Amino acid sequence: MTPLKLYLFALPVFFALISAEAIFYRKVLRKDYGWAVTVSNIAVALGRLGAEATFAIVIAGVYVAAYQMRLAEIPMDRWESWVALFFAVEFAYYWLHRCSHEIRWMWTQHSVHHSARQITLSVAYRLGWTGLVAGPWLFLIPVCWLGFNPLAVTLMFAANLLYQFWLHTETVPKLGWFESIFNTPSHHRVHHAVNPQYLDRNYGGVLIIWDKLFGTFAREEDGTRNEYGLVRQIDTLNPVKIAFSEWMNLARDLRASRSIGEALGYAFGKPGWSPSGPDRTSAGIRARAAAASAVLAKTSNG
Repeated sequence: MTPLKLYLFALPVFFALISAEAIFYRKVLRKDYGWAVTVSNIAVALGRLGAEATFAIVIAGVYVAAYQMRLAEIPMDRWESWVALFFAVEFAYYWLHRCSHEIRWMWTQHSVHHSARQITLSVAYRLGWTGLVAGPWLFLIPVCWLGFNPLAVTLMFAANLLYQFWLHTETVPKLGWFESIFNTPSHHRVHHAVNPQYLDRNYGGVLIIWDKLFGTFAREEDGTRNEYGLVRQIDTLNPVKIAFSEWMNLARDLRASRSIGEALGYAFGKPGWSPSGPDRTSAGIRARAAAASAVLAKTSNG
């Protein structure tokens, strides 16, 4: 089994579930389903497949080179090795996902996924085209270097992403005890929401335990309406504009930089960082929202 074969097996199931979700929206929820957005999401996904195919040889070559220098020989014919690989890839995914939110250079790629303003299953593969440059694949190099076969690593990573397909929906409610260990649609709705208290939360792939360990977990609040998309929304269905919008924003900021330090801050600081003016990072937005809530509460009480 290869990652490509795994995706090909899953593809018909994905299209069937996307269609079922659309029917559920119209017949049960009596809500509009964004077909135009879904078509745009699929176009972005196809562009991603083309980009991945183009750069696959380069990335595979790096993984193989890391494996050639491996610390240990891990046999992949034992179930214990696959369990260990699952946790290694899941841990690597948490950090690549977190860095994709906290380093603007990586955010330029990942923001494509977050730019959707309606969360439906088709959003799962609304992914950027510039992964080779943005660098999320670098986080799997240590896994290969430890001694896991690169083919097994990429297969496990593909399985991790396949699991996340069902997380992108508003049709699945909270799932009780399952929520305490695993990533769920409720946890992932938090991740996609731009409500101040939800920004940069719930980075896990299959598991939610890393977020609880490292202080990035937030529970979906009952009775709170989630707003999705970006802090600075982009309103376009053009897949090329979707794929490159944040790169253009970064290029604009780099041109306006007055020093190397400013340029490095724009490129590798947190998204929203600027050398002057209001703090538009997630932490700054949360702090202002909390201060406003405190003032409102104080006013209401007295």
